[in-house]
Amino acid sequence: MSSNPPANIAAPETRAQNFERVLSTEPFTGLKAIFDKLTSDREAVCKQVSLTKSYEDLIAGLGYKISLTPQIHIQDCYSRLGPAGGLKAVLPYYDIPTQSSLPTLVGLDSTVITTPKAAAFFNKLLAALKTKLSAQP
Repeated sequence: MSSNPPANIAAPETRAQNFERVLSTEPFTGLKAIFDKLTSDREAVCKQVSLTKSYEDLIAGLGYKISLTPQIHIQDCYSRLGPAGGLKAVLPYYDIPTQSSLPTLVGLDSTVITTPKAAAFFNKLLAALKTKLSAQP
């Protein structure tokens, strides 16, 4: 008689695995894209999500300063990618349900540039992510 456990019992999901799984689902893919450009340290992102209460605090906790601008012309921003233009990433995001363009720029100077509307949207999305994560077993 063998003392091996049945092969069909899966190991419990870790906090980090749960975070990645939830973050990779809709509607959180926009946040995931931003996090991917800010840092490759997923544990830091997971920790900041659990510690902070707002999108702006989360960005600050990851070592970035948020800068709000009234409008971002995405097409113009692509020419600013790289050291000469000062941008690390251009993240256009279009929310279909609200039919809103919610762009985010990541500067080489550790600045996240976005519009007030986009910041408010991602703040609500962060709150939804936190709720979803806290509801997980």
